[in-house]
Amino acid sequence: MATLQDLATRIDRLLLRHSELERTNKLLLEQVASLSGERDSLKSRLAAARTRIDTLLERLPATDGKEES
Repeated sequence: MATLQDLATRIDRLLLRHSELERTNKLLLEQVASLSGERDSLKSRLAAARTRIDTLLERLPATDGKEES
């Protein structure tokens, strides 16, 4: 059977581990927030680029489907 000292040691290790996990979780949440912002920015830039490409495609002369030789 575990002694009181053994239990106290295990509790101390559990508290330390809990603290480490909280710190890691905080860092991961910050990283997720940063990456989400970066993703949103990239999605916005992609949408703007698609709009510009669509505008350029509309300005191209229409073809009648016949190839010139």
